[in-house]
Amino acid sequence: MRSHYCGQVNESLIGQEVTLCGWVNRRRDLGGVIFLDLRDREGIIQVVYDPDIEDVFALANTLRNEFCVKVTGIVRARPEGQVNKDMATGGVELLGKQLEILNASAPLPLDFNQHNSEEQRLRYRYLDLRRPEMNEKMVFRAKVTSEVRRFMDEAGFLDVETPILTAATPEGARDYLVPSRTHKGKFFALPQSPQLFKQLLMMSGVDRYYQIVKCFRDEDLRADRQPEFTQIDIETSFMSADEVMGVTEQMIRQLFQKLLDVDLGDFPRMSYEEAMRRFGSDKPDLRIPLELVDVAEQVKSVDFKVFSGPANDPKGRVAAIKVPGGADKFSRKQIDELGKFVGIYGAKGLAWMKINDRAAGLEGVQSPVAKFFSAEVMEALLEQVGAETGDILFFGADSKHVVTEAMGALRIKLGEELGLVADEWRPLWVVDFPMFEESDGRPQALHHPFTAPSNATPEELEADPFTALSDAYDMVLNGCEVGGGSVRIFDQKMQATVFRILGISDEEAKEKFGFLLEALQYGAPPHAGLAFGLDRLVMLMCGADTIRDVMAFPKTTTAACPLTDAPGMANPEQLAELQIAITAEPKAAEEKAAE
Repeated sequence: MRSHYCGQVNESLIGQEVTLCGWVNRRRDLGGVIFLDLRDREGIIQVVYDPDIEDVFALANTLRNEFCVKVTGIVRARPEGQVNKDMATGGVELLGKQLEILNASAPLPLDFNQHNSEEQRLRYRYLDLRRPEMNEKMVFRAKVTSEVRRFMDEAGFLDVETPILTAATPEGARDYLVPSRTHKGKFFALPQSPQLFKQLLMMSGVDRYYQIVKCFRDEDLRADRQPEFTQIDIETSFMSADEVMGVTEQMIRQLFQKLLDVDLGDFPRMSYEEAMRRFGSDKPDLRIPLELVDVAEQVKSVDFKVFSGPANDPKGRVAAIKVPGGADKFSRKQIDELGKFVGIYGAKGLAWMKINDRAAGLEGVQSPVAKFFSAEVMEALLEQVGAETGDILFFGADSKHVVTEAMGALRIKLGEELGLVADEWRPLWVVDFPMFEESDGRPQALHHPFTAPSNATPEELEADPFTALSDAYDMVLNGCEVGGGSVRIFDQKMQATVFRILGISDEEAKEKFGFLLEALQYGAPPHAGLAFGLDRLVMLMCGADTIRDVMAFPKTTTAACPLTDAPGMANPEQLAELQIAITAEPKAAEEKAAE
């Protein structure tokens, strides 16, 4: 139907006749001449209709926004002084000779020139996606997946599909269950990730696998979470952690170079312990220059139990954040608001000190808690944090977990509110994660139960699980974890040990992972892998606020689809066939769940 896309018409086509198809982005009638901005996937071009061809001009006069049309005309240069340098097609226009209305549009439920609510945008997503900014994101996402496939194919990875209907496995979130009609009373689960299947592929000799795959997790949602999301899933045989990090880092650097013309450079590495100590997060945003500084040694002897208690407790922590030049930027009311903010993370309050005169030591410090300090202790504290005149210090004192989480969140908040976030890309590898974390007094896998420990025998691991480190690695970019992976356990004895530490009995392990344990008996190779969150990666590269803006048909924060009204009720015949009964009326069940 068409000879060119709107956004591809340029000066090289001047004098030629072209046929375009698309939507009317805007129509203007200026003194008897009608101007159309015609839009398609590739961009917008200006089309001009004058009264010389009466029937075509009359038809053009009936057009409204979002009419779907086909136009034929002659490409010509725009008159001098009317060139639009902000448009790719701004140097030319189309003198319309023919016009066909392919489909008229009813009055629009969305306002294309103003902000619509997200609920409206998702309800009419097919219209929302026509907007140039949304269309550009979809085009960009397609370019990302294309580049990923090209890189992986050239690196010798095989694109292998894994099942969507599978068995439920514990991977940290609730499974979405699918009832089986042919196996009454039994259920499939939608995969939270292809973890076990990609390990089996390594045991099958595939050697290098990748897949751009849907994953499903029934968990609470936020800006960067969805019940269904897309992973770039990668697994390799006979490759070390360093080699996996090397090839995936190369892929990300190539993506940024080709699509954004950005050189990310070599990615630095940081241990989990250092990241938590300095930044209060295992995905630190290195664009923010603020850091947490431990001051427990300096305040152990102060007559202020809020500080001295945690400082003398092996499970406690006292940490400070110095805001250079911040003494005159915070009123008492603003400081109180920051205290309420850290309370969200379990902190009982937020102590502070304004350094009005560093040379004066204790006398130059303004703070409600300064009276508890001797001159010597205050001097040691100020020296530890590197305080200068005009700075403000914020303190967290509590358990290690509370202080680390609260002060890490405060660091981000201060960085954003004070405009300290540098306009740059700061990638990072976080490594040397703990193998286990404590949950209700019991060990719990920090990543998943198939992650291998770093240089530990099964006996050493079982003897002291909480000091063991895992051979795991996360790629972090500007404070977001974009990918994570590990070397996998490929030894049956080590896998049994990890299950035992996690309290998984032999019977439970056989029931849930029997096929994997069986495969480990038959010459399983050393293997390692990594998975990237495609939606999150594209969100960052596009500068979008949420992953919903880079997904064609996302769900709301309540995991619903306004467009299709999903989830919906199943009819009685379907339920009867599946031998499923609903035990409460939907509204009553929702009200009970909300209590």
